[in-house]
Amino acid sequence: MANQLHNSQFTIHNSQFTIHNSQFTIHNSNFPLPNIRDAKLFTDALISAGLTAVIISPGSRSTPLTLAFAAQDKIKIYRHLDERSAGFFALGLAAAIDKPTALVCTSGTAVANYHPAIIEAHMSQVPLLILTADRPHELRHSGANQTIDQVKIFGDHVLWAVDMPIPQTDTPEAALRNVQTTAVRAYATANGLRKGPVHINFPFRKPLEPAHSEERAANSEPTPDPQRLMTDHGSLILTRSQQEHLTNLINQYEQGLIICGPRCPGGNFAQAVTGLSQVSGYPILADALSGVRFGLHSNGTVISGGYETYLQPTALSMSADEAAQTTHKPSGFPAAPDIVIRFGAVPTSKWLNNYLAHTDIPHRIHIRESGVWADDSHQTTHFIQANAEQACYQLAQKVTPRLSSAWLTKVHETETAVWHSIDKNLTANLTDYTDFMAIMDSVDLMPANGRLFVGNSLSVRHLDQFARPSQTPLNVYANRGASGIDGNISTALGFGAANHSPLVAIMGDITFYHDMNGLLMLKGQGNKQQAEKNLHPAPFPVPYSLFPPTTIIVINNNAGAIFHRLPISQFEPPFTTLFLTPHNLDFEHAAQLYDLDFVRVTDRETFRQTLGESMYNPVPTLIEIVTNGRSDHERRQKLIKMVNG
Repeated sequence: MANQLHNSQFTIHNSQFTIHNSQFTIHNSNFPLPNIRDAKLFTDALISAGLTAVIISPGSRSTPLTLAFAAQDKIKIYRHLDERSAGFFALGLAAAIDKPTALVCTSGTAVANYHPAIIEAHMSQVPLLILTADRPHELRHSGANQTIDQVKIFGDHVLWAVDMPIPQTDTPEAALRNVQTTAVRAYATANGLRKGPVHINFPFRKPLEPAHSEERAANSEPTPDPQRLMTDHGSLILTRSQQEHLTNLINQYEQGLIICGPRCPGGNFAQAVTGLSQVSGYPILADALSGVRFGLHSNGTVISGGYETYLQPTALSMSADEAAQTTHKPSGFPAAPDIVIRFGAVPTSKWLNNYLAHTDIPHRIHIRESGVWADDSHQTTHFIQANAEQACYQLAQKVTPRLSSAWLTKVHETETAVWHSIDKNLTANLTDYTDFMAIMDSVDLMPANGRLFVGNSLSVRHLDQFARPSQTPLNVYANRGASGIDGNISTALGFGAANHSPLVAIMGDITFYHDMNGLLMLKGQGNKQQAEKNLHPAPFPVPYSLFPPTTIIVINNNAGAIFHRLPISQFEPPFTTLFLTPHNLDFEHAAQLYDLDFVRVTDRETFRQTLGESMYNPVPTLIEIVTNGRSDHERRQKLIKMVNG
């Protein structure tokens, strides 16, 4: 009996991981079985809505969805063997392209493995579509194998959850249109003003595979015409009264700050906010993850990135609460600002947050179109749900230009002095290579429009403190929604897969350890002979350039060095045995397992040379920087003390 699915030229682009331009087809006139019919209706509608990428983890129960995507020629398919890593890969890709990506997996604990990535996506407002296969209703709560309760399994961490009806024969046309409508609604919900993950659960009865010819003839039925449902959303702009209120405040007060936290809008927001800064005379304190610290838009604008240093008390042993009780006056601000205008999420900087929490600032404005609250000190005086880019343009047109500002001049002088002092003291006093110096060098060596991913824990904090603003445009990302150390490699690779710019991912050893499975995506990359040897057998061709030149930097201090910053560091032996937890791992073995080039460095010159070369190497490179966590912490304290005088 002839199989009715054409399979002669089914092509896979990148052995492990992508399928696109497939010539695998499913007949469009009549469908062999309801499972395949509904899956194709759903995927057709998703792609019409704008979906361009899906990450599939192999499994049996998800066969209808997998085949439906395989039959498409307008989507890129990545295959990932580990659902936990797959979830983070999809997260990174969606964050990079700023539109939904889809995930497909089988039933059971495979679904639960997506949960950490979904939490991060929810808190970072990254659009994801989670398409999970499930057992039919009669097998739920029955003891059936590989059957768990998947209905609303992700709780409040998704924007919408739907348990689809079981595909049936003789289905009313309205029910089939509902399949299409649900797909479009799912895409629109994930991609709305408040972006985030959406979960669609698909119960399928066997048989899951396409039917043979006789079965197909018996089960075929008419299907609705392709549905042309369109969804869209507009932008929220400032009302006239809001414009007048904010314009009056800016005109009234010379001493103001613009604070751009992580996850500020993309598009032209950086240009818009710098325009507002130039007119108002308010300096911008730009988080390293804001999209504002790096780029040509910074020309002629006071953009500060040194605030984590110049807002820190000289008495480095103080806690934030202790510092708040002192008379310490940060040299960056001659007095408290009268107004702060915030965009994005809560800043990464500990000392900026401390300053904001313990300073009397009469007017605290936060503009965010998603409407998501981001003020853990609960001191915002006016929260406005509006398009941040348009708000900046609107205000810049109405504010009276401030031709000179002693306030702005003082902040600029302090910012310049901080970076000059850091350079001077690093050259004169610090000879051994440290973790924060590696961050500085990585940013310095990045090419224009390069992609930099930074792991959580110490790495992202060092980035925020030691990456100086520049006119070199960079795309910088980190998982700062839930700030977990899991899935960082996979997020980085998804972030890098969006285009051909070099990708550099830098993270600590514990963060790297948590997601070594994610390195499988790189196996064989850039090495055609190795790719064809290690990956799928003929007749599937194996491309070897799915990713751009990729460099992963692991800072190996053999422990969780961030705990040196906490009071628990004074309590031995539990500090070493239960917090630092030395692992004694040699990461060269990971490079060998996944066919990566490997270099271990201990000095600055070797690191800079290696990184400079790796960004143009088609074979992915793992650079291990060996440091000492305790001495790195002490050197950083010494440096800040010298800078602050």
